[in-house]
This record gives sequence, structure tokens and C-alpha cells, in this order.
Amino acid sequence: MYQLIVLFFEITILRKGPQDVPAAPVLYRLVFVPYIGVNLLILLLDGSWSKAIAQIAVETALLVGFCYPLLYFAGKTARFPQTFTALLGTDAVISLCAIPAVASLQTQIGDVAFIAVMGMMIWHWLVNGHIFRNALDRPLLFGLALAFLYILISSQVMTLLFAGPAAD
Repeated sequence: MYQLIVLFFEITILRKGPQDVPAAPVLYRLVFVPYIGVNLLILLLDGSWSKAIAQIAVETALLVGFCYPLLYFAGKTARFPQTFTALLGTDAVISLCAIPAVASLQTQIGDVAFIAVMGMMIWHWLVNGHIFRNALDRPLLFGLALAFLYILISSQVMTLLFAGPAAD
């Protein structure tokens, strides 16, 4: 397990890519546990258990629904287990690092907390772009564009499904 944590950390600092993740479908099921745990910690800062679990389920479905067709149309579906595992594992690592900043943002709106959260979001975008680039054998700019597209789609769907009624 320690080697997996190191591997995901190395992917988050762009030293390795999804091709370095073992191609075992059982592995993404194993990595899904810390992914759920870390995201639950963040989502429970501002919500209920049922809403947090629903958000994780929707986010996971969006990730699969975005990643698999990308690989399918590129003729690289065999890379799905590695790519999906890399996306889950790096999300868990980055989200774990983001917990203090998100918690600070929840308790008090501060410039430092806001900047830290924005930095984490940019880091996450870069890492996802790096993963998409390697999975599809494309330039980094292409991967970053796909990662940005995923962020737009995901944020729109999550806002549509989980945003509360607007205050007047």
C-alpha cells in the first residue's frame, strides 16, 4: 500500500503517469476506498452524510462517463483501469492535502485559505491534464483542455443537482 501512495504522489508531482499504475481492475476498487474516505471528510464539513454520499456517487459516475468514452474513441480502452485508478488515487492525495485549506475556508473566509484552495484546484487540474495526456498519448495542452472540459461539465452537473435554492 505504501508503494501505491508513493506512486500516486509521484503522479501528482508529474514524475509518473497512469501508465505506471498496475493494470489490475481490482486496484481501482482498492483505491476507491481512500477516495471515498477523503472526499467524505471534505464534504461532511458542509453537508449531511446522505448528500455527501450522493455527491461522491455522482462525481464517480461523471468521472467514468467522461474517461471511458475518451479512451474508447481514442481506441485505448485497455488503459481505462490504469487511467481511472490514477484519477482516483491522485484525487485522494490532493484532496487530503486540501482538507486544512477547505476547513479554514468553511470556518472563516480568509485570503490565505481562498488562495490555498484555488492553488489546490489548479494543481488538481494540472494533474488530471497530465493523466489525460499520458493516457491518450497527446500533448499536455490537449490533456489540460480535456481536464478543463471535465471540470466545466462536473461543476455544472453538481451545481444543478446539489445547489440549494438561491437566497433572495
